[in-house]
Amino acid sequence: MPKRSKKHTEALKKVDRLVQYDPINALELAVSSSYVKFDETVDVAVRLGVDPRHADQMVRGTVILPNGLGKEVKVLVFAKGEKEKEALDAGADFIADDETIKKIQDGWFGFDKAIATPDMMGAVGKLGRILGPRGLMPNAKTGTVTFELEKAINELKAGKIEFRVEKAGIVHVPVGKVSFGAQKLLENVKAFIDKLVALKPAASKGTYLKTISVSSTMGPGIKVDPLLVK
Repeated sequence: MPKRSKKHTEALKKVDRLVQYDPINALELAVSSSYVKFDETVDVAVRLGVDPRHADQMVRGTVILPNGLGKEVKVLVFAKGEKEKEALDAGADFIADDETIKKIQDGWFGFDKAIATPDMMGAVGKLGRILGPRGLMPNAKTGTVTFELEKAINELKAGKIEFRVEKAGIVHVPVGKVSFGAQKLLENVKAFIDKLVALKPAASKGTYLKTISVSSTMGPGIKVDPLLVK
């Protein structure tokens, strides 16, 4: 068992593992428990009452966080012709030309999100085994395969996140930085939970939001009362 630092041990003492906190109190604890020198990311993990092995209980979607993620999002766009210019004018950081595609094949990942126009999916498909496992594969269901490049780029840079329930029924997403403070983090959390609730599968029976917890990158997990997140 790894040895915990004194600061980590002190942070753990602030949290009662048996208590489900009110959302704002949980986030205040997450912020006050931060003891490192960098601006930690705050994450939310939600265990859903679904069985992802069944297609009719899969939960997947996107949401634009009202306060963003607190980081610069670098966007790579697969486009050609006039759409290439449109992407650059809209703020794309990289255009995936032949040289860039070769760099990706060689292990370069200097971008956070990728968008493609539908006519470029043939080229993108060749990178599927590389981009897919890293969550970087453009997908029409999440709005990243589109001819509306300006809209897609603006949404990603504004804090649009993608999420998908894992095999264990858990959805895990970042909702901002410790420096946001509890109130702005709460607004982001509520936007995410509202979207999850809206996506509840009809086949899901019983309690849908089973457990919710928040934590900073290095901090302890803090339980949130699902009935109070509204």
